[in-house]
Amino acid sequence: MTDQHEKAPEAVFPQIFEYDTTPTHSTVSPDIFQRAPSIDEPVYVEDRRERRGTAVWRVLKERHINMIAFSGTIGNGLFLGSGRSLASVGPGGAVLSYILVGTVISSVISCLGEMTALMPVNAPVMEFPRRYLDRGVGFAVGWIYWFAYAVLAADELVAVANTVAFKYDDGITYLNWKVGSEVDGAVWIALFLVIVISINMLPVKYFGEFEYVFGCLKITFITMLILLMVVLDTMKPRENSYYDQVIGAKNWNSPYHFFNKQYQVKDSDGNLQRTITGSIGTFLGIWTTFVKIMFAYIGMDIMAATAAESRALADAESMKMAARKINIRIITLYALSVLAASFVVPMDHPFINGKGQSVGSHSVFIIAVVEAGLPAAAHFFNAIFVFSSFTCAINSMWVASRVLHTLALRDQTGPDFITERLKRCHSGVPVRAVLATAAMMLVGFMGRTGAPGERLSELASNCTVSCLIVYVAICATYLSFFKTLEDAKLYGNASEAQTACYDRNHPRYPYKSHGQWLKAAYGMVSCMLLVVFNGIGAFLERPFNVRRFVSSYISLPVFVLLLVGYKIRKHGFHISQWGPERSNDLRNTMQASSEVRKGRLEFPDEGFTKENGRTFLHWVWVWMK
Repeated sequence: MTDQHEKAPEAVFPQIFEYDTTPTHSTVSPDIFQRAPSIDEPVYVEDRRERRGTAVWRVLKERHINMIAFSGTIGNGLFLGSGRSLASVGPGGAVLSYILVGTVISSVISCLGEMTALMPVNAPVMEFPRRYLDRGVGFAVGWIYWFAYAVLAADELVAVANTVAFKYDDGITYLNWKVGSEVDGAVWIALFLVIVISINMLPVKYFGEFEYVFGCLKITFITMLILLMVVLDTMKPRENSYYDQVIGAKNWNSPYHFFNKQYQVKDSDGNLQRTITGSIGTFLGIWTTFVKIMFAYIGMDIMAATAAESRALADAESMKMAARKINIRIITLYALSVLAASFVVPMDHPFINGKGQSVGSHSVFIIAVVEAGLPAAAHFFNAIFVFSSFTCAINSMWVASRVLHTLALRDQTGPDFITERLKRCHSGVPVRAVLATAAMMLVGFMGRTGAPGERLSELASNCTVSCLIVYVAICATYLSFFKTLEDAKLYGNASEAQTACYDRNHPRYPYKSHGQWLKAAYGMVSCMLLVVFNGIGAFLERPFNVRRFVSSYISLPVFVLLLVGYKIRKHGFHISQWGPERSNDLRNTMQASSEVRKGRLEFPDEGFTKENGRTFLHWVWVWMK
């Protein structure tokens, strides 16, 4: 029932996309949950293309969705952070850690993908917790999600400034970008911030094309990078290389180990304080590496954030394909990249253990080509790293601005004069939400101080924890959503056709991942553990590192304050009324248009026929685009 404290909304809330009525859609009476629909439920509106209004435009194609998520994920987490992982846990431990953390994030993305495929809604990351957990949780998740991506965008700008100041000097090879080193980092942050804002001001149709090109370039570069690492490991060394024999598996054999048996405790300036050995040292190295690697995977959830501006959602399987493609591509490419690099660069190389002169010199890929006698390739690689961080900043600002716009549509951004302005769109672009996000990104100017990469690490830690909180909420939401589907089938008063929309075993259910509720529980528990123990490094330093502790845990009290603030604003201090408020709304579900599912290879004929060949090529294209 509608709460007596809740006033009727005056604004247009985030929309649930509803297309022409067909048998594949379901509108179920809310009586199956024995409650009246809340006035806080979204208002269903048509897709409008107003030059000036409050609605974004749905113009993105499926290929745009796939590459926006891919491009937004590939950044400094892999290129600049994989070396630290190799040094912390050893070659085998690094590869294993990337795979294990990949299973955690894959579980989260599968949860989000299934819910979004069944009910494509605006801002699903905040909308689904609002429906199936609590409206206060949805509010808090929305703000923490905006905060995470605004900070991530700032972090990527700091990475750009640090990477431009490239210097590599190991006593044999000297590389230096003089312009980057001599110009203050604040200048680079400001310059690229202006470019990022400008691209985000473009109509989303052009933004999508930019991102498609960026994503294609990145996937091509990573594939080339993996092949190059394999060649360097197996070919006869060049005359100017640092070694005179084929590397092979030397860096995996004695005196090196599968796992690093030492954990080095360093202060903020990178000075070694003490070394912890044995099984405890190995465990600490693995655990801290998990947290660092999680940062490299942040951005995979962007595929769901495109829902509000995607015209491909009329196809119920577009979100299924997006979720599966991003999981397969990112985890596979990450694991292969680290595996290939671990054969070329040893785990005890001084530059990946903090001795490099710049952030770029810490990259295991740059070290590999320099020691192979290819210093020109190091310049090219560093330029690609700048490009990758820059494009990730574009994506992160885009996501953050859309989340802020959705919060404004729900009247959850403060005073009316602020909210009304944040709602406004020009040619489908929430211009003021973009500018407000840019204001938050000014925190990146703090990253120009400290040792190389120090502030970058702090911003990354803060962003990682914020996203982990969101991932916990997504997995918990899925478990509640799963129970709601079961209740709808068992106790609902819907017709047989409508009930089929909630049947995960139905052949036209949009997206089903086997054992998904177990994956949701696994993802939720894993992310909770990472949140609670992510700042263990601050406790090991002497004296206690307050700054690292704050950057590791500040997101937790912020989330709690947002949740409590929502409850106080709505119910005052009547704590007895602070219980869960959720609608469990299952209206406007979708089904696949055919039992022949996209992405599944089924040959129409037997043997080698022209039609079978055409079917195979189409299947390859579906998975590649």
